[in-house]
Amino acid sequence: MSGSNAYSQLLAQAKAGEVYLNNEAAAYHMFKACDQRLLDLREIRNAAVRAQAVSGFGDFQMGKDLEKKFLLQATGDDNSIDAVILKDIEAVKQLREVFSISFKRLTGQDIETANALDYTTEQVQ
Repeated sequence: MSGSNAYSQLLAQAKAGEVYLNNEAAAYHMFKACDQRLLDLREIRNAAVRAQAVSGFGDFQMGKDLEKKFLLQATGDDNSIDAVILKDIEAVKQLREVFSISFKRLTGQDIETANALDYTTEQVQ
């Protein structure tokens, strides 16, 4: 089973109420960690797009072959860097939703609308 399918299955179980993280602080902080990971992955993806500009190997056949090989590693293949990053982004989005569902189940409020400062203050008191 691929990672993406495992996260899809976990998300389906969370939506059905079969699984959830039973600690609201953990759910909140994991949700925020997913937000940060998504930002990081998007930055990596932007850098990977620049890797698709493959050139400078010369006009001879071996240079053209190398150019094709490196371009394929950058994009256009299931194992290319852009495809792998997109799969990771989708997995993190699914995990983020699992944590959101857990938080809502425990607190009755949407995590997106929860005020981080108020929530953290409540946990300390």
